[in-house]
Amino acid sequence: MFTTLKFAAIDIGSNAVRLLLANVFEIGRKPTFKKMSLTRMPIRLGGDAFSLQRISDEKARELIQTMVGFKHLIEAYQPIAYQAYATSAMRGAKNGPEICGRIEQESGIRVEIVDGPQEARLIFENKSAESFGGYSDYLYVDVGGGSTEITLFAGGRVAGSASFDIGTIRMLQNQVTEAHWEQMHQWLKTRIARPGTIAAIGSGGNINKIFRFANCKTGRPLSIDKLQEVRSELALYSFEERIAILDLRPDRADVIVPAADIYLNVMRWSGAQKIFVPQVGLADGAVRLLYQRYKAS
Repeated sequence: MFTTLKFAAIDIGSNAVRLLLANVFEIGRKPTFKKMSLTRMPIRLGGDAFSLQRISDEKARELIQTMVGFKHLIEAYQPIAYQAYATSAMRGAKNGPEICGRIEQESGIRVEIVDGPQEARLIFENKSAESFGGYSDYLYVDVGGGSTEITLFAGGRVAGSASFDIGTIRMLQNQVTEAHWEQMHQWLKTRIARPGTIAAIGSGGNINKIFRFANCKTGRPLSIDKLQEVRSELALYSFEERIAILDLRPDRADVIVPAADIYLNVMRWSGAQKIFVPQVGLADGAVRLLYQRYKAS
């Protein structure tokens, strides 16, 4: 029996806001998840939230207009269910709840502000480790503008999850201290029992772009040496050159090197020599969660 189900998810991140429209194909007893459309708006909420602890009126208006547009797309798509989540920038802004109220009033979309562990669990819903054999343990690593979410998957279960205030926009604003790095280092040190037997799984727009620059084949991992090589090559270009020559968007061109540094540190401190890049993120996890809830009901 073949069944098609539609779902939608919104990820209000620190660097961009994304709307994912997805289909779930039920073929027999196994569901297949397929992205039908991904709409991305480069609203850098973290630029305000991490320096001012609030979202400016201009950014708030831009976000609300985007959400109204997303609601029209969702209504045209007619999914069974949809969900909107906001992460680091909104939870760090004093007026985050107020803006969520305005979004719901003007667009009808209810936004849930999630904390770090909740964000990590949503990302983990993708369960990408099921597709990559050969390792006993995996680290799911999602690098955003405001935070890095890490989930340790060991022996077929979640063995630990943490959120760190280390993000690409925070790094650009010099808000990541040695103490932040040491906190991440110690967390990895105390939880990785056997360095060298673990692989990383990266999610986020930056690692997806790095993966393409490395010319890796789909399904194959990126080595730590190759990641370092790509990072070094990217650093040779100025911000303007990354846009003009490498064809990066402005909101990607300035954060891609800091993102590479975060992934490299996680891999070094965990002993992971390879990172898989399945090109999924929080919105993909949200769709899976919506599907699970639908089936349970």
